[in-house]
Amino acid sequence: MIRVGILTISDREARGEVEDRTYAVLRETLAFGPYEITNYEIIPDEPAQIKRMLRLWTDRDGLDLILTNGSIRLSNRDHAPEATRDMLEKEAPGIAELIRMEAYKKNPLAALSRGVAGVRGKTLIVNLPGGPQGCKDSLEIILPLIPEAVQRITGRPVAQLANTLSFD
Repeated sequence: MIRVGILTISDREARGEVEDRTYAVLRETLAFGPYEITNYEIIPDEPAQIKRMLRLWTDRDGLDLILTNGSIRLSNRDHAPEATRDMLEKEAPGIAELIRMEAYKKNPLAALSRGVAGVRGKTLIVNLPGGPQGCKDSLEIILPLIPEAVQRITGRPVAQLANTLSFD
């Protein structure tokens, strides 16, 4: 199983002003694969808090995959890409580029997203958009790559999904 953490980054959701609608979408999208969601948190868009959660979930909890959602737009208040990048030991730019390239086909504004992806320790971290549809679409774009990426990062075999890409 791939142990997953979902980190929702949103000031309004952290204050309880609106409901986190992305968690359910991510949970449903991951339900048919080798995924176990073990960590979930909603935090405000504060770089120190984002870094703290990424550090805890990678270094203490040893998750295989962290999916952040929200806070990747061009707005002055969106800090997830910078905070994530500060925590990465290696970037995986192809993942974020693939998300933008494929998401652009449905929504040209996807080209303005600033999400990043990479590795800290033995954990793959990917920034996803905050809206439920964009989040779902983005995850579905990279879903075939995740088992192979986690296997390469952790060095342990991971059950492959029926429709994943073959790298043989």
